[in-house]
Amino acid sequence: MSEREQGLEQTGYKAPAVHKAFALLRAVAEAPEGLRLVDLAARAGYSTSSAHGLVHALLREKALVKGEDPHRFFLGPLVADLAFTDWNYIKVNRLGQPIIEGLRDGVEATVFLGVRIRGRIMITAAAEARESFKISAPVGTTMPLFAGAVGKVFLAQEEYPEGVRRILAQRGLPRFTPNSITESERYLAELERVRLQGYAIDDEEYLSGIRAIAVALKNRRGLPMAVWVVGIASNMGMERLERIAEMTVGAAQELYTRLEGIGSPHPVQSSGGRADSVTQERTAPASGT
Repeated sequence: MSEREQGLEQTGYKAPAVHKAFALLRAVAEAPEGLRLVDLAARAGYSTSSAHGLVHALLREKALVKGEDPHRFFLGPLVADLAFTDWNYIKVNRLGQPIIEGLRDGVEATVFLGVRIRGRIMITAAAEARESFKISAPVGTTMPLFAGAVGKVFLAQEEYPEGVRRILAQRGLPRFTPNSITESERYLAELERVRLQGYAIDDEEYLSGIRAIAVALKNRRGLPMAVWVVGIASNMGMERLERIAEMTVGAAQELYTRLEGIGSPHPVQSSGGRADSVTQERTAPASGT
């Protein structure tokens, strides 16, 4: 019996199989390179023999899957299925799509809706700009947590500054482009600015030639969500970005009320009209920033 198991015994708590199963899943989720059984058991704080049977049960349920190395385990599709079957997946598709399409028509740029899943961001809905040259990324696309504006609004909700410092220490600030913020103190100051103004700006920090505006929904249920607008930098000057930010904040609030069940039954178009006419100049890589 491990020290953790002994501690639980001494407090009078008999650790059930479900507790152990979640401890194993949590350990795998924190290891992007996957884990072998002996390492998985050690990280979860259980003996290898205790973990062995649970791992195989989780494999059968597709909560875990084996990698190219059959001795390494990763999170399986069941985890995502459960996350999106109830609140997120159904309501995002039914209620979110008309709202982000209304925002798309107002700003004349591509709009994404996505969630934070631990250290990644996943697009759950998209409304692509109608122009021939546009930013494009399919639903299901994932991005790193530090991906431009949307990463900022998610991280701005972390405990400040201690929680953010822990994440920075674990992951470091990647340099995606020459404009990427890679100094911790400067990034912390940027997150404080995001908290105060209610939105984040990406000035070619994730993809060169691309600017974005992001707003967190601050939803109380489900995974953390955000809306972000992405466009060609030459078509999104700073004055226009401010107007897009106002419209995106409005759309995020509208979506929040719909998803929380406190709004009217019919989606409301984004206020403020179109945010200046634009002329697309080139095709951007498939991405959300």
